[in-house]
Amino acid sequence: MRMTFRLGALAQAVLLTALVFHTPANAQPGDVAGARDVPGIGRFAGSVITGYVAKDFDAVRVQAAPFKADKATDERRLEGRIARIAYRTAPGPSILEVSRNFESQLAKAGFETLVACDTEACGGIPFTEAIDLLPVPQMWVDGFDYRYFAGRKTAGGRETYASLLVSQNNQQIFAQLTIAELGAMENKMVSAAEMAKGLGDKGHIALYGIYFDTDKATLKPESRPTLEQIAQLLGGQPQLNVFIVGHTDNQGSYDYNLDLSRRRAEAVAAELSRSYRIAPARLRTAGVGLLAPVGSNATDAGRALNRRVELVAP
Repeated sequence: MRMTFRLGALAQAVLLTALVFHTPANAQPGDVAGARDVPGIGRFAGSVITGYVAKDFDAVRVQAAPFKADKATDERRLEGRIARIAYRTAPGPSILEVSRNFESQLAKAGFETLVACDTEACGGIPFTEAIDLLPVPQMWVDGFDYRYFAGRKTAGGRETYASLLVSQNNQQIFAQLTIAELGAMENKMVSAAEMAKGLGDKGHIALYGIYFDTDKATLKPESRPTLEQIAQLLGGQPQLNVFIVGHTDNQGSYDYNLDLSRRRAEAVAAELSRSYRIAPARLRTAGVGLLAPVGSNATDAGRALNRRVELVAP
């Protein structure tokens, strides 16, 4: 006897999601360097990450309602830990299929819908212009054909928003998922006196106020206050020489992180010599990549601790 079963609509939807959506935690072949999925959300099967920017503290605009008369009706400026991830699928799926799968995953993760709309219902082209998206070619948007979702959840006293924009270019679907964990900026400034104490007491001190462009050794302007304190430390102790050591998390290959950490340490030394007239002979550099973690690379918080520059006493 052959037995047959008829699945209900909800069960069919769950099965479909399981078949076309998966939740890897780390980078996949073809992803941009250093990229990773949002834990518990994942990606549409067969997708690659084309753009990835994650900041411990940043700001992002989220539209929590459709536009009216080409104007925002509920735009929220969020500050905290922000991750922007752009995906590209292989030809085949529709905008709606990709979006619905993401929306299903976000619902299972506890996000309640603020808005879910398609092109005209959202507000057409003006609506897309009010979304903070990664640049072309990382993310493509057709203002005449897209779907948008925004959701919110509160857990453990922390408020988190998720937004998703899905569109199409040359039969390939592009989707940008943005996750914003609200929170105040941490004070990462370390004074020259604290640096001196750390070098004297422990022989090294970690600095988290030195910032670089993503996956690059280009110093960002926000690094200046910490660089000034290093210069003050060295200027006040002419006999002091230091090692500048770069550290990374475990995202990306071993060789990639070793090289990146070395180049970042060299960038700090070069800037101290160029802008603050610290003699190059007083600054030796090294990069150890992921080899000296101070936190767990299995968590976002741990990886943030591991991305640092340290001053080390000879």
